[in-house]
Amino acid sequence: MCGIIGYIGHQDTSPILIKGLRKLEYRGYDSAGIAVLSRNQEIVRVRAIGKVDNLAEKVKAVQPDGHVGIAHTRWATHGGVTEENAHPHVAGDGKLVLVHNGIIENYRELKQDLVALGTVFTSETDTEVLAHLIALQYVGQEHTANGLRNAVIRALAEVRGTYGIVVMHADFPDQLIAARMGSPLVIGIGEGEHYIASDPTPILSYTKDVVYLDDGEVAEITAEKLTTFNLKDQQVLKAVETIEWDEATAEKAGFPHFMLKEIHDQPTVIADAFRGRINMTDGTSYLGGLNMTEAQMHSIERIVLIACGTASYAGMVGKYAFERLAGIPTEVDVASEFRYRDPIIDNKTLVFAISQSGETADTLAAVREAKRKGAYVRGIVNVVGSTIARETDGGTYIHAGPELAVASTKAYTNMATVLLLYAIQFGRLKRLNHATGVRLLTALQEIPEKMKLILAQSDAIKQIANKYKDAHDMYFLGRGINYPVALEGSLKLKEISYIHAEGYPGGEMKHGPIALLSPEFPVFAIVTKNQLYEKMKSNVEEVKARGAKLILLATEGDEEIKQLADDVIFVPETMELLEPLLNTVVTQLFAYHTATLLGRDVDRPRNLAKSVTVE
Repeated sequence: MCGIIGYIGHQDTSPILIKGLRKLEYRGYDSAGIAVLSRNQEIVRVRAIGKVDNLAEKVKAVQPDGHVGIAHTRWATHGGVTEENAHPHVAGDGKLVLVHNGIIENYRELKQDLVALGTVFTSETDTEVLAHLIALQYVGQEHTANGLRNAVIRALAEVRGTYGIVVMHADFPDQLIAARMGSPLVIGIGEGEHYIASDPTPILSYTKDVVYLDDGEVAEITAEKLTTFNLKDQQVLKAVETIEWDEATAEKAGFPHFMLKEIHDQPTVIADAFRGRINMTDGTSYLGGLNMTEAQMHSIERIVLIACGTASYAGMVGKYAFERLAGIPTEVDVASEFRYRDPIIDNKTLVFAISQSGETADTLAAVREAKRKGAYVRGIVNVVGSTIARETDGGTYIHAGPELAVASTKAYTNMATVLLLYAIQFGRLKRLNHATGVRLLTALQEIPEKMKLILAQSDAIKQIANKYKDAHDMYFLGRGINYPVALEGSLKLKEISYIHAEGYPGGEMKHGPIALLSPEFPVFAIVTKNQLYEKMKSNVEEVKARGAKLILLATEGDEEIKQLADDVIFVPETMELLEPLLNTVVTQLFAYHTATLLGRDVDRPRNLAKSVTVE
């Protein structure tokens, strides 16, 4: 996720902003920028691709001199990694400047309207649209005391999406305007100065007294005063809070590890994955990056999902969805094997390359092989401008934000979400009826809140993990759509706790693996209420008869299942195809707590790298 830092007060602004950007580097970014309102009331803007060090060198050459400014680190979403797309963005003859975290869903429509009015755009971003929209609303407000705040509020009334913004204007040299909707902002309070940031990290070396903006709030900030309003321009009284964290803890938003933070990010980022991509009227999803006409989509006779590790298990979720909803034969191919077995690919095959980084060497090699064979090749990646994003002919960004822990969590659930959206899109074109499409999309929009209910059980899951942390081996069992969950659960436990674990379909236990069971060999089984519930219960009975301890993941209200379990974790009910989005969160928490109880380095497990860029 992008980072914001702003300052207004009596100190030289540039060093504070550059230091703040360095504190925000942990969030991940691909470009950075700074804007300072100089003493002669001119905006001095400097932007750079790459590290903050690159920006700092350019700022040193310019030496902007002023006491108010804003800065930003960008993780590209709309538009590639270029200096033109880097923040801050300007509008209004260069007098208005803005930084923005979030996604403006209706930016295309707004941009069309602004272009019709003669607005000239210099970037591909949704953020520049918002800057020009505020500048347009500012016309006629130049000489009013609340002119900048009014312009911001009026512009935001036309916006759909998420934002955390800070706005600066040369006509208001003693004022900053900040606003939030779905993207956090915190304001630090000093002596005759204020700091604005996307999280407390860059503020804590100056002050621990802060005000958190809530959704739908707008702050008018001067050096001496902070006043908060709602979007109806009514004043809102805010309490000042004192942060007890140190700076290192603040980078992780108060969590002890990046992995736990990223597990808890999932309700927010999964909403980012489907936001703006759902059409409830037609009961369908729409991912424009597919870059295929309806005729081309109809011509697809086979789908191949290419990925490695966790991404391949997200692909397995997609396989079930494509086959059930769209009736298209789908297979998941391990990227490292794909090009060595002469895969049967033709121009009626759609290949999706799935990779968090977009740089996975094996997946990239498979992409090139599929293109040589004439397939439609599309990417599902997290990093804008990555090699896979550039070399495929279209695709979709998963909008999970930077994932800093080596073991993937939120990227997995967002990959699975995007694949489900694609399956609905193809399904509605082929055979999925309107009512079922609406039910699926309605249930998908309920997932973030249901994820929060699971996250609230973290302490209880930790207690269960403590009982099994000394096991040397463990099985994870699931059937149907939950078989990929079992595979991903076993991988997570292996990756970060170093406990040997394997995932199996429930029905495969009696074909060999059951021979290893004993009271010292626990089994984690997913027995949620779906069409395979009774079959899975029978598989669990077989395990119990061999004396193995059973940890069961079950649907809320299933009291009967307690009779089989040594321990049970309940999850909210959802539609069967969406179950992995909830059930995987449980396995992530279980693996995390097991590993931390064993004293493992969960963010940097041994022998592993975040992005595997060698074959």
